[in-house]
Amino acid sequence: NNAYKYGRRLTSMINKSSLCQQAVDILKKRIISHALAPGQRLDEAALAMDLGISRTPLREALKILSAEGFVHIKPRRGCFVAELTPGDLEEIFPIMAMLEGRVAHEVAIKATAEDLKRLAALHEKLEKHAAGHDVDRYYEVNYVFHDALQELAGNRWLQHMIGDLRRLLRLSRHRSLKLEGRQQESLAEHRALMDALRRRDAAAAEEIMKNHLLAQLVALRSMAARQEAA
Repeated sequence: NNAYKYGRRLTSMINKSSLCQQAVDILKKRIISHALAPGQRLDEAALAMDLGISRTPLREALKILSAEGFVHIKPRRGCFVAELTPGDLEEIFPIMAMLEGRVAHEVAIKATAEDLKRLAALHEKLEKHAAGHDVDRYYEVNYVFHDALQELAGNRWLQHMIGDLRRLLRLSRHRSLKLEGRQQESLAEHRALMDALRRRDAAAAEEIMKNHLLAQLVALRSMAARQEAA
């Protein structure tokens, strides 16, 4: 009898945990895609109805999303979708530069000839989209390129830390490649990185990648300054 009751409680806990995690996954996708806009106030009752769950697992999901930086829970005011401030970007990008720099370092050492061919194929797509001034597709391929680098580095700790930060950066509504001339600069940085990887120059690859990330921050600063002056 006690074993049966314990089994029932355990099943209930698992079901609630499953509902909570499903809510986390769905809401995270909506936030990253901007279906839920940065700064938007979240209506718990409407969200619970939309997701087909009670407010208890929804609130647990919002607590998880708050801990991960995707929402802000403000006492007596409610829950809001996070919006990255210029200060947030100033703090995040130098960390990203160090982490992704280390990724490039490890890829230069570990990558096989086949791995480099895979990266070269992605780089060719970047060349194509840059030539066509297609910023959106350039962004898409660039994201895949950086994912591929992390995979080839084979360092699960780097992947975990970078993955969390990259998801947060997608909360930003600003795209550095929209700045005039930045797409071509980015492409030149990618060319230099590919050259360093082919030469197996880990130190150079790390430095190029660091500068590549910090250049994005400089571009975002410039865009912010122009918006303020407008």
